[in-house]
Amino acid sequence: MARRSWTRDELILAMNLYCQLPFGRFHKGAPEVIRLASAIDRTPSSVAMKLSNLASLDPAHLDRGVKGLSGASQADRQVWREFHDDWERLSSESEALRERYNLVSEEGREEVFSDAGEFTGATDRPLTVAARCAQGFFRRSVLASYENRCCVSEVNLPQLLIASHILPWSKFPGQRVDPRNGLCLSRLHDAAFDQGLITFDEDFRLVLSSSLKEATTNSVLRTAFHGYEGHAMRQPHRFRPRSQYFEWHRTECFQG
Repeated sequence: MARRSWTRDELILAMNLYCQLPFGRFHKGAPEVIRLASAIDRTPSSVAMKLSNLASLDPAHLDRGVKGLSGASQADRQVWREFHDDWERLSSESEALRERYNLVSEEGREEVFSDAGEFTGATDRPLTVAARCAQGFFRRSVLASYENRCCVSEVNLPQLLIASHILPWSKFPGQRVDPRNGLCLSRLHDAAFDQGLITFDEDFRLVLSSSLKEATTNSVLRTAFHGYEGHAMRQPHRFRPRSQYFEWHRTECFQG
């Protein structure tokens, strides 16, 4: 029997999973792979192969010397481009498809509404369900890219981790859901980054503001910040932050 071509909806679901699953779990035995395969009436091997085909398009893996399969189709490339050209629209569309195919757990539905509070500001209108879903996608994609570890301190307790925006949510609507605009930070480091007390230089090394440097009498601050000054941040295995995003943060937000 001839192999059935992948539909656009199926490719969008595969790309959604690709963004939120560590590279080492692109195999037929991964529960997430099995669940998607069942939902779209394909074999786990077929889904795992599609994830590896998508990996072959990812420059982050090529930079690390990790190669996916070489059979990426034109349809694969088209969906890849669509996501990267409009993260907000495609993340919302893919999350809606996950709901339609019963791939969202009750825990996941609760997460959409609890996490969205991190992204609202005083001048923002309440988020729509679609926007909340897109932000849930952003959080999961960023945290998975950093393997659920703070890129400064290596804290790995999910309850203490934030998918932090480099370019602020309120000022850069076009980058709100772009995983390359995300950092996995502990809540303490996220607050310091948001307030311009810390930033990262051109080589992704932690830089402290003068006010934070002067806070040497507090043991918590010494441990959480001074010990990491000048150290390179933990690099994600995909969606490496764009250098121009950090440049904006150093120029417009960092207190110096």
